[in-house]
Formats: sequence, structure tokens, C-alpha cells
Amino acid sequence: MEGSICYLPTTSNRRKWKLERKLRGTLLQIIQSRLGSEGSLYGNDLLGLMLEACIPTEHGGKQQQISLSMDGIIHECKTFFFASHETTALLLTWTVFLLSVYPEWQERLRKEVLREFGKDNPSGDNLSKLKEMTMVLLETLRLYGPAVFTQRKTMTDMAVGEIEIPKGLGIIIPFAIMHRDKKVWGDDADEFNPLRFQNGVTKAAKVPHALLSFSIGPRSCIGQNFAMMEAKSVMAVILQKFSFTLSPDYVHAPVDLLTLRPKFGLPVILRRLDVCS
Repeated sequence: MEGSICYLPTTSNRRKWKLERKLRGTLLQIIQSRLGSEGSLYGNDLLGLMLEACIPTEHGGKQQQISLSMDGIIHECKTFFFASHETTALLLTWTVFLLSVYPEWQERLRKEVLREFGKDNPSGDNLSKLKEMTMVLLETLRLYGPAVFTQRKTMTDMAVGEIEIPKGLGIIIPFAIMHRDKKVWGDDADEFNPLRFQNGVTKAAKVPHALLSFSIGPRSCIGQNFAMMEAKSVMAVILQKFSFTLSPDYVHAPVDLLTLRPKFGLPVILRRLDVCS
């Protein structure tokens, strides 16, 4: 019964369906505009590249294999849009929380940002130089990743260790549990330790693909690079201008409401650095 609730015409479901239809219609309009444009190119952005993969073209008298359906393109556009808003905002929220709890890391990141940018606005070309920022963001994703699980379906009968899994079975992969597994991450799995990522993601744990916040493989999150770049940019600006601590009113209660968020918000106390100095 629980799984069928999403199909009932409740007020929230009707609102959700209406928003989904509106978003799909908007994306279809943009896609049709690209398809109707003059010339053979669909643009050099993400949508243009996906359209090239979707629309069959003639090469040597043979059609190329279509690797993306129209529904697939719309789904990827929605994913990219979602990644640039909700999940990135939550990544920033939990990063601010952890840097408030661990002020020594807040200061380390501030020194790194000021060393690379001074008081200038961060530029995309130099964001890759923020190594310690990357480590902190990855550790935040491990401890408080916006997505707490993902789902997959087996396409064939298979075995994972001694467990036999039949074809067509839905599998839930619980990131939140796996990211704190001491057998994989070590005895400090529950602790905030960005240094575990100092040699890269693949060497942070006892197995190379232990961090699953963006998933892995061909179906990994399409917006992961953009999300990380956006998070670095925002955090760099905040660290340039403010120091911050948790408000006494903060209550630590992470809750899974599709994504992981602070149940009672994240009240912080901001102090302008020019005033502090």
C-alpha cells in the first residue's frame, strides 16, 4: 500500500504532476527550438551534445545508433537542473555546518582561498587549485551527502558475493550507511577528516569506489562537475568575506526528505571579516 500512495490523486501529488508536466513542456519547447534551428549543429552546450547523440545522422549511407531517447534527454536535463540547485544548496549547507564545528578547517580553507584569489572574485580557471576545499567538500558529501540512497534494477541474474540476485529485482544502495562503514573507511569513519582525500577519491578508502555520492559508471550524476565547481565558487566568496559559527539555537537533526537536510534549518552567526579585523 505504501508504494501506491504516489499514484493517488492527493493534493500534493496533483501539484507534483502539474509541475512535472510544466517542466517537461518547457524542456520540450527548448528542444524543439534547437531541432528547428537552421544548420546541422544543435549548440555546443550540454543539450546540444545530447541532441547530437539522440538524433540519427547519415554516415556512409548508414544511420548511427541512437544512444539517447528524447525521454532520456529530458531526464538528464532535469537531473542537471536539480543538481545545480537543491543538491548543491544542501552540500553548501552541510559544509558550512562542518566548518562551523571545525573552525581550524574553516581557517585553513580561508587561507587557501586568500592565497589563490586574494580579494578578487574566484575564477573558474583557478578553482581547481583549491585542493583543501575539494577535500572538505568530498568529506562533506561522505558524511552528509544530499542523496542518501539510489536505486538500480538487475538486467540479468547475478551474484554479489554469496548472494544470488534474480533478474528484474530492484536494489537500494544506501549511501548514508556505506559511507560510514568502518570496514571500508577505517575506525574514524564517523569522524570529519578531510585529509583522507588528500591523495584523491580512489585512495581515500580501502576500495577505490567507496564514495558514491555522485554514483559511478555510465549512469553517474551528469551534474557532478558543475555542482563541485559551483560549491567551490560560493564557499570561496563566503570565506573571503565572512567567518561563521553555529547559533546556540541550532539543533542537530538531519532528516531525509528526499534529500538530507537539517530538520530545523541551519542558523549561523556571520561576522564580516573587515569588521573583525
